[in-house]
Amino acid sequence: MSDEGDGQDLRDTVKRLEATVAALETRLASLESREAPHPVAMPAVGTVAAPVAVPEQRDLEAHVGTYWLSRLGIVALIIGIAYLITYHFGELGVLARVGAGYLLSAGLGAFGLWLARRNPLFGRIVFGGGLALAYFVTYALHFIPAVRVIDSEVLALVLLAGFVVAIVTIAHRMQSETVAGIALFLGLHTGMLSDITAFTLLSTTMLAAGALFFLVRNRWVIVPLSSLVAVYSTHVVWAVRTGHMAPGAPEDDRLLLSLGFLALYFLLFSVALLVRPRDLPVRASLTFTLLNWVGLTSLGAYEVSQEQDSHLFGFLLVVALAHGAGAVVSRLQRAPTALTHAYLALTAVTLALAMPARYDDVALVAAWTVTGLVAGLAARGVESPVLRGVGVLILYVALGACEWETPGRLTLLIGLVVAFVLVERGGTVRVAGLPETEARTAFTAICAAGAGLALVALVGARMPDGLVTLGWVIAAFLLFGVGFAVRERWYRLAALAVLGLALGRLVLVDVAKLPPDQRVVTFILLGVMLLLVSYTYTRLRDRRG
Repeated sequence: MSDEGDGQDLRDTVKRLEATVAALETRLASLESREAPHPVAMPAVGTVAAPVAVPEQRDLEAHVGTYWLSRLGIVALIIGIAYLITYHFGELGVLARVGAGYLLSAGLGAFGLWLARRNPLFGRIVFGGGLALAYFVTYALHFIPAVRVIDSEVLALVLLAGFVVAIVTIAHRMQSETVAGIALFLGLHTGMLSDITAFTLLSTTMLAAGALFFLVRNRWVIVPLSSLVAVYSTHVVWAVRTGHMAPGAPEDDRLLLSLGFLALYFLLFSVALLVRPRDLPVRASLTFTLLNWVGLTSLGAYEVSQEQDSHLFGFLLVVALAHGAGAVVSRLQRAPTALTHAYLALTAVTLALAMPARYDDVALVAAWTVTGLVAGLAARGVESPVLRGVGVLILYVALGACEWETPGRLTLLIGLVVAFVLVERGGTVRVAGLPETEARTAFTAICAAGAGLALVALVGARMPDGLVTLGWVIAAFLLFGVGFAVRERWYRLAALAVLGLALGRLVLVDVAKLPPDQRVVTFILLGVMLLLVSYTYTRLRDRRG
């Protein structure tokens, strides 16, 4: 029985091995069939070979003719019809005005649907133009005097809101970014054909909300971006027509109304961007953030400075805090790191822009120095190379402004030297397209150059006119000391550059112009300092050896 049992176990083992080998052979065959190149069919002797397919290159002429001309054409057509409604529909009766306007838009939309059967893209462009024209007719029913048949502003806004919902619903069901873009873009711009009032800004806000639906729901980028540009453009048009906004109201009320709309725009686009930030391309997110900041900061600062210049610092401070909050939210939403860094960098830039509105002279340079230092040090905690770069840029602005300030200049320059060194120390530096080592080297070189310039200005400010070259030598000597203390080669290279400039000035200028006593002092001190630096280099070389 034992021999028979052992034989059965052996047969079972062999069967399992055979099954494993068969499975491996099948897997190997499938892999070979995937990797094997497709055989190239050779033409038979005496036959003509078929032409090889060559990838089609984009024809610029065809692209302009098919893509851009169609869009420019529908824009021109809708604007022309909008002007026709504005200037000539007042001659018609009430029913004729409404009927003719919607009949034109319905006819254009129907024509677009008919064209879409033969050419879907071109037909959708025309259909989107029909939707935009219907929106303009609805907008004109209350706002344009020649067509006005609705006196209630609330009713007009309800109708416009309903029509925006209709546009969004139709474009979403068609899954057509073309229809959404044409309809919303033209709707936003046709409102600019007449005077801009609070009613116009409310209507553009509703259209922008409709465009942001596509950003959140479908992750479309072009439609919301064009809406952002159109919304802020409408506000720019209003900014040069202040009298049309809330006529008769006090200046403060008009300013608060305008800033309220700007805050609403900023909040709408920021929320839409930060709802699902990881689903958007990084470039699109950065473009949204930058354009939103430019629109809010430039328009708001312009209007505040026109009405109440004393409140400009407070406004820019609020903008900086808003972008700081955006950085926090993007971090919590696990947005791409570049988006969080962009918010932080814009916070620092806005703070730097706010300083001249509150400070001047020495206080302004000190404020910029503190802002750059804080930005550079904060960048270490969040590991943001962009914020560190912005901090260094602000320090350079402070250094440039310090050249024109005489009182307290010595203290300011000492603070700038310390700030450059502290910002440069520690942390990682990354630049797109560059290895981390090269990015770190470039950043250190920039900071060392800033510290060197500040030292040269610092010592030069304390030296008599005839001993400028000696001041440069002393600055180079101090920069060597910084380089040896922090063990950073670029500070020593900057010191060598300053020393080279000092030697050139000594040979070309000072030898001929300096009095004998000053020549003696300059050359003796120069020789002593050069020997000390050389001795330090020699000791370091011996230690390494």
